[in-house]
Amino acid sequence: MANLLEVGVMFAAIAAAGVLSTRLDKSVIPFYIVVGMVLSPSVAGQFSVGGYAVPSVESTEFVEIGAELGIVFLLFFLGLEFNPSRLVESRDRIVRAGVIDFAVNFTAGLLLGFVLFGDPLAALLVAGIVYISSSAIITKSLIDLGWIANDEADPLLGTLVFEDLVIAVYLTIAAALVAGGNDLVETVTSVGVAVGFILALVLVVYLGTAWFERSLATSSREFTVLRAIGITVLVAGAALALGVSEAVAAFFVGMAFASTSHVHDLSELLEPIRDTFAAVFFFWIGVETDPALVAGVAGLVAVAAVVSVPTKAVSGYLGGRVYGLSIRRSTRVGLGMVTRGEFSLIIAAVALTGAGGSLSAAMAGELYSFAVGYVLVMSILGTLLMQYSEPIETAVESRLGG
Repeated sequence: MANLLEVGVMFAAIAAAGVLSTRLDKSVIPFYIVVGMVLSPSVAGQFSVGGYAVPSVESTEFVEIGAELGIVFLLFFLGLEFNPSRLVESRDRIVRAGVIDFAVNFTAGLLLGFVLFGDPLAALLVAGIVYISSSAIITKSLIDLGWIANDEADPLLGTLVFEDLVIAVYLTIAAALVAGGNDLVETVTSVGVAVGFILALVLVVYLGTAWFERSLATSSREFTVLRAIGITVLVAGAALALGVSEAVAAFFVGMAFASTSHVHDLSELLEPIRDTFAAVFFFWIGVETDPALVAGVAGLVAVAAVVSVPTKAVSGYLGGRVYGLSIRRSTRVGLGMVTRGEFSLIIAAVALTGAGGSLSAAMAGELYSFAVGYVLVMSILGTLLMQYSEPIETAVESRLGG
């Protein structure tokens, strides 16, 4: 259980990280992650001053739920930018860009997994870790950098939607295989429930506009916030209970509200809540990172980064071209897709459930350490590539434009 002092230390550290990033004019995301790592039990928890333990923050249930809420609200806002008509108009391009992204990066991850771990199941898990970009971190960066209103936002958001739908099915299959994969009926049922829930959400988005409009019909700002949070978190929680990503569910809820007259009010009222819990999410990534464990797989992480940064950048670039974007903006799409995050960590947790069974305990532990280190590197690197994309855009445009 987290005590109030521990929670206070967390929020004070997050606030200090924000001040520092502002003064240095850098993206705040790496600062949140690093301060989380510094205050984790594996770092701060190892020191004492004058006989008193240095305050540290554990990955308690409060922190984990706060991180989940960060993902939920970030993807809710992503949905607010992506109304149903826009989704229908772009469906062909979303599928084409998404297929390119999957073919390039899942295949690269599968080969990389075989090379690094020499085990088919481990390779499948590495493929997922390498394939899936971070919807939460990328959405936050799009908002912070002002890209959300630019042309490159469409292929970025469309590909993220495609990835999130694919990963909902992938996680169900991967979890079944790690658990032993003996009950085919149970696996098929789980996949069917996940797909059915997603289809139900799609129907709600298209047919429920009038209900969503009425649900926030109040002059009270307080009730507007409470109703919006109640609907969003309830649906996200139900999705998670059924084995579907809470991020996917929150995205569809946001998209449902995107067709109502409440979009502006929701954006204004929920923005501080989104940013607060998003900061907890990034902080949680740091808390989950044990530098000692990551150091043990640093070579594997370096190889994975060297391989997967170019593959993601290339597939993202091709996705931008599918949308008819210029070389410069397509390059920006490629750089924007580099970041990995929450889903890679979820896949790593799935690997741990197979320890001593489908995977040896040593391999499961190594996979988990690899995923944590990989997410740490790619979340920071991807954020920086987005912030400093202009020189790269210029170089690529000069090279290919000529």
